[in-house]
Amino acid sequence: MIAPSSALLPSQLVLHTGAVVFWWIGPIIVLVVIPVLDWLIGEDGSNPRDEDYELLSNDRYYRWCTYLFLPIQLIGLAVACYLWAGDELSVVDKLGLAATLGLVSGIGINAAHELGHRVEHLERWLAKIALAQSGYGHFFVEHNRGHHARVATPEDPASGRLGESLWEFLPRSVSGSFRSAIGLERERLVRKGKGWWNVDNHILQAWSMTLVLFGGLMAAFGPGVLPYLALQAVIGIALLETVNYVEHYGLLRSRRPNGLYARCSPRDSWNSDHLVTNIFLFHLQRHSDHHANPGRRYQTLRSSQQAPQLPAGYATMIVLAAIPPLWRRIMDRRVVDHYSGDITLANIQPRKRRRILSAHGVTT
Repeated sequence: MIAPSSALLPSQLVLHTGAVVFWWIGPIIVLVVIPVLDWLIGEDGSNPRDEDYELLSNDRYYRWCTYLFLPIQLIGLAVACYLWAGDELSVVDKLGLAATLGLVSGIGINAAHELGHRVEHLERWLAKIALAQSGYGHFFVEHNRGHHARVATPEDPASGRLGESLWEFLPRSVSGSFRSAIGLERERLVRKGKGWWNVDNHILQAWSMTLVLFGGLMAAFGPGVLPYLALQAVIGIALLETVNYVEHYGLLRSRRPNGLYARCSPRDSWNSDHLVTNIFLFHLQRHSDHHANPGRRYQTLRSSQQAPQLPAGYATMIVLAAIPPLWRRIMDRRVVDHYSGDITLANIQPRKRRRILSAHGVTT
């Protein structure tokens, strides 16, 4: 609960210490504190036992951890709107608070990710509520029906390609995921004999929640909060998509003899077992097991040794991803090593393909 509660911390920390730097507590925690703790504490090293799987999966304590994320997240957003609407804070302080709320929003998308994979009706509705703060409601459709079907292929907008920088990836992933979600939901509605403008439209349901949330907050605190609401949403989306970039960078699923892609395996996602980040992100870093077994609840995910391993936790990797030369120096050789030196097996950025193959001695 520290992640959503960080939306409530700034005002109290500034009140009791007088240090305005704490308006930026979100970036401080995510980009500094967690990477340091990951480095100090290291990897988890333990996996659930097979005989404990059912008991662990059905333990409702872990479900309540995801349920409680939502009210804390929304209370923090309301408190932030109260502060944004007032005159006590400088513009810089308000921007720091927006950055903090944006990171909470991004982690909230991760809570929605966990809830959205469940078959229970309540949890799927809670996933849409968790997405309201970021305005990224179409993620509910695209992630489950698009990304999981096409992951680690050139057809997936949310899978980063070898040689593609984060700054190239972000617009491609955001726009591609949006178009894919629209297409997938339209196809589903057509199969059910329904039009786009229908109450059964999952995307419209999720977007409506954002309109209600933002409209309610502006009615309560004034239209002046809208720029900060928009900024925190953009930061939350950027955090999600940066994590997407890290999770599958350069990885490509093999093809079967019939030309179709093989079923997703642990080898098609980067794995990280760094303990601290896993606690903050509902074991999202055990991503290889998640894609191989998407029905598993977060507390039952295993760290796979078959998967390629990230050198650090996500909190560190998103910082590295923001610096393309450093990212490529660290990650490109790991992609090549994962494929035992055969660079042709990687998911390569098309416009850089010839140059990358040539650099590795492959003639085209």
